[in-house]
Amino acid sequence: MKLKKSKPLLALMSALLVLSTGACSSQTPSETSDSSQNETASGTPIRTPGSGGTSQDDTDFKSRQGQDFTQAHDAFQTKLAREENDSDSVYEPPEGLFDLVYYPSKVGDLAAYVSSDPGDGEKHPLIIWVVGGWGNGIDDFPFCYPQWDNDQTGSAFWQSGVLTMYPSFRGGNGNPGYYEALYGEVDDIAAAYEYAASLPYVDPDRIYLGGHSTGGTRALLAAEYTDKFRSVFCFGAVDEIKYHNNTQFTFDTSDTEEFVMRSPVYWLDNIDTPTFLIEGEEGNSASLRNIQKVSENDNIHCYILDNADHFSALGPVTWLLARKILEDTGAEPGISITQEELEAAMAQDPMIPLPAMTRLTIDGLNMAFSCPYIWQVEDSSEEGLFRVSLYSAYEDDNIWDMATLYLSVFAIDNDAEYEGGYLQEMARYLEEEQGYETVRDATIAGQKAITALGTQHNDNGSTFRNLYALLQKDDYFVEFDFYIHEGYGDDGDPLFDAILESVEFLE
Repeated sequence: MKLKKSKPLLALMSALLVLSTGACSSQTPSETSDSSQNETASGTPIRTPGSGGTSQDDTDFKSRQGQDFTQAHDAFQTKLAREENDSDSVYEPPEGLFDLVYYPSKVGDLAAYVSSDPGDGEKHPLIIWVVGGWGNGIDDFPFCYPQWDNDQTGSAFWQSGVLTMYPSFRGGNGNPGYYEALYGEVDDIAAAYEYAASLPYVDPDRIYLGGHSTGGTRALLAAEYTDKFRSVFCFGAVDEIKYHNNTQFTFDTSDTEEFVMRSPVYWLDNIDTPTFLIEGEEGNSASLRNIQKVSENDNIHCYILDNADHFSALGPVTWLLARKILEDTGAEPGISITQEELEAAMAQDPMIPLPAMTRLTIDGLNMAFSCPYIWQVEDSSEEGLFRVSLYSAYEDDNIWDMATLYLSVFAIDNDAEYEGGYLQEMARYLEEEQGYETVRDATIAGQKAITALGTQHNDNGSTFRNLYALLQKDDYFVEFDFYIHEGYGDDGDPLFDAILESVEFLE
């Protein structure tokens, strides 16, 4: 028998996952803020435009007040000192959850993930989420485990039922164009809006924009460029680009105008959309305070969170924002946020959502089931036994990445030789020899089955929680053997239950 994903398999791993710590590379931002901007209110004075540079900056700031950013942006021609791009491949997203699309832009068609049509004939709200870091591409980051204290995935939105779009930009994923470091990417965000608004299942009057870090700065610039978004949410944006990681600047840094056209602080008067700026005290709070100081725009709402950094607000607050979006159903934008709501969100217990799942099928048995999208499949079959291991390619300290599932399919020559059949013989073995708790009269996908819970120990003295299921289909037995370190308690149980509930025999 051969196991197949409904979409192409990810590259196979050669060894089973072992307990360790690490991170999804796409969840670690490549930029770092200037350390002088990460001080508390008791540190250096609030920065003002031009305070870290030349008197020309002050002149630019004053002259830009009230100027139309859309016209200035469209009239300006950026000069790139370096023409950089990448040809990183785009993963096929989980089928039925997201579609891989290409949206038209000024430089050509750009890749994006967008939530699949719910198929209910209704029009739904959608948020465009711009991830942090300087990269212009997309990969599997939306589907990685959303770390509560550093969740850059934006997955709280689609997990909550808000349609979500993850755009790539010019120069990324083999897209036409080059990295423009906060200039042309603003045009791409505007183009992403137009594409989303054209989808028959999206409400064009309820399209939101959000982003973190570099993505937050891009979102803030987009809010200054267009008023088409219903509301905009910016986490950890900077006021002036010169305080960003300048090793990533691809433009002519000898031209002051290049900086001005990429710095949100000069164009705050242009924001006509409710725009919410959120940052931890230990993050880019100096940038946010500077925006608070110079802005007289009632559409801009700033929040600084105590005991939080550049990353820790993302997980808790995006869940709050998702709820706000779903409740924002009036004719006019109706989202409001209080400091107390943000503090309550930060104080809540971490959530452990189920992962994005992908569908697998087993040829010859006509059986399908779902497993986490980011899991890899390693075949260790031998004569008379179909066996695969499923596990994450990543090594983060969480239930998705630390769990391993072994799937086996085999036949018993003479099932009748066991009293009550092989299912009951296995139940007796698990109870009497292994000390497991079993359910002998279970059913899975309409088939007779047993389930069991127990523990196993490895040679290193570690103990693992073992959830087990065995079902019978005609002459075959299908075995699911799920392991996770005991330190995670029963947090992995809902994932195993979801896998079993997804089993289906295709007639």
